[in-house]
Amino acid sequence: MDLSIHPTASIEPGAVVGSGTIISGGVYIQAPADIGRDCIVAEHCTIAGAVRVADRVEIGSHGHLCAGVAIDSEVLIAPGVVFTNHRYPRAGAPVGADGRLRPTRVHTGASIGARAVIGCDLEIGEHAMIGMGAVVTRNIAAHHIVIGSPAGLAGFVCRCGEPLLRFDGNFPILHIDLACLACERHYSVREGNVTERPNLRKIIPFGIQNRS
Repeated sequence: MDLSIHPTASIEPGAVVGSGTIISGGVYIQAPADIGRDCIVAEHCTIAGAVRVADRVEIGSHGHLCAGVAIDSEVLIAPGVVFTNHRYPRAGAPVGADGRLRPTRVHTGASIGARAVIGCDLEIGEHAMIGMGAVVTRNIAAHHIVIGSPAGLAGFVCRCGEPLLRFDGNFPILHIDLACLACERHYSVREGNVTERPNLRKIIPFGIQNRS
């Protein structure tokens, strides 16, 4: 598939955009940003230099990816998401008052809801899901659902996007096996760490276990 760039988009010389990627109107990409193949960058996004975006990533309109952000493949970034890279920012101090640019990485398959704000020096795990409007100040583990400001754990989510388990407050169960109601993938939860596992035996989905 050919690269598609809207005539009102601005891409600095030295920035790289992969084949099959769609760049919409009003997008600004600074060099030396590297955008992968088959991505979608919606209207009026700003992507700073020193940003790496892998393949098949969707970035919603009015997003801001600052220097130091790395996005792995198949990540969904909804409209209005803002990344940061300074811990103690000051005007005129391009890397912050502490002299450091603090990078953030979003791992494969994660989803970030509309208008979320992502702090700096963070890791967002594979297939994690961040609720709309969340303010993320800590690392998010793989397959965790987080919501709120500051973002807190609200459940676990399957690779397909279906919630595996939702709860309020601290998760009380240290060891549990779960199955997705939508796609029947199986998972083990051990002290909050969610691991996809082979379907070696039948696991009753958690939601069914608790139905009368």
